[in-house]
Amino acid sequence: MMPTRDALQGLRVLELGQLIAGPFAGKTLADFGADVIKIEPVEGGDPLRKWRLLREGTSVWWEVQSRNKRSVALDLRAAEGQAAVRALAAEADVLIENFKPGTLEGWGLGWDALHALNPKLIMLRISGFGQTGPYAGRPGFGVLGEAMGGLRHLTGEPGRVPVRVGVSIGDTLAALHGVIGVLLALRHREVNGGVGQMIDVALYESVFNVMESLLPEYDAFGAVRGAAGSALPGIAPSNAYRCRDVDGSAAYVLVAGNGDSIFRRLMRAIGRADLEADPGLAQNDGRVARVAEIDAAIEAWTLQRPIDEVIATLDAAGVPVGRSYTVADIARDPQYLARDMIVQTHDADGRALKVPGIVPKLATTPGRLRTPAPRLGEHNASVLGRAGWPARAANDEPVQER
Repeated sequence: MMPTRDALQGLRVLELGQLIAGPFAGKTLADFGADVIKIEPVEGGDPLRKWRLLREGTSVWWEVQSRNKRSVALDLRAAEGQAAVRALAAEADVLIENFKPGTLEGWGLGWDALHALNPKLIMLRISGFGQTGPYAGRPGFGVLGEAMGGLRHLTGEPGRVPVRVGVSIGDTLAALHGVIGVLLALRHREVNGGVGQMIDVALYESVFNVMESLLPEYDAFGAVRGAAGSALPGIAPSNAYRCRDVDGSAAYVLVAGNGDSIFRRLMRAIGRADLEADPGLAQNDGRVARVAEIDAAIEAWTLQRPIDEVIATLDAAGVPVGRSYTVADIARDPQYLARDMIVQTHDADGRALKVPGIVPKLATTPGRLRTPAPRLGEHNASVLGRAGWPARAANDEPVQER
């Protein structure tokens, strides 16, 4: 049964950012019912439209990042485009931007100007290094945020070049922190009688915020944590272990046996009653001191077995275990399918496409896919006309809710 109202229904969001961080924040709000109006450059639109694999000229990534949004094409460098944004901002609840600090100020669209125009406006600003500080004026992308935030130094194999996680995690972490900030600011505005406020999110700070015990370990012990490959340093056992795949080739299974009782069950399952009963291994600190011995014992067992048998045996023993999924594994996995994480949708031209489902899962007001990603400038006439501004562009075809 669909809810009568979406969680963020009635919230009007103006998205001025492009590529990843700002638009991911906008996507998250749009998935839960916010009316997200995406402002794009007149020539070519958001560059993400041409990133990675294209289908008939448009990125399939675009179809995920811009679903549930409306597109307005404006030239923000021109006075007319700036005036149109001011007209839209006057009616907006939230404005999202991820330009280099100072860019919007140069266009007369900075915080001071828009706050004076609309005191209830909440402005989310995502940048590489934040709006203040000695690095504020530098251009910043996710790769730099990941490096400065400490993540790159921890990623990869010891002694090898630091590697990328595999996705633009710095941008996405910044976007999620931005969404948290927007929801906090909305709560303050609507419950505490406050006005709008600016939310300053830096990519490097968003990465640093999830670095766990990195800083206090350095401060207390002078410890500089480095890359540890597949292991979880200081917590044992937790690693990837070789075993046989169904065709006899090498495969890796992930085993997390680091809880005290879980460790005992793991040792029992692999036939190492001696390690199970060893008092020196009863707690994590003792296991960390002998992690090489424990890892060797686990891998000696996994190497003799196909990965499916390893998973079935350890799962039956109550030990957290799993394989490293490819996207092909994800697309057919029954858990993904049961929780609607693989969603069949259609693009604006009616072509079928599978896309990720919506997170988090709300019991009463779940997010949903309402409209496909828009064509460039598709909503110029309806959006700008409502704001009392003449629309020049406009392939303004209505998009039917699915």
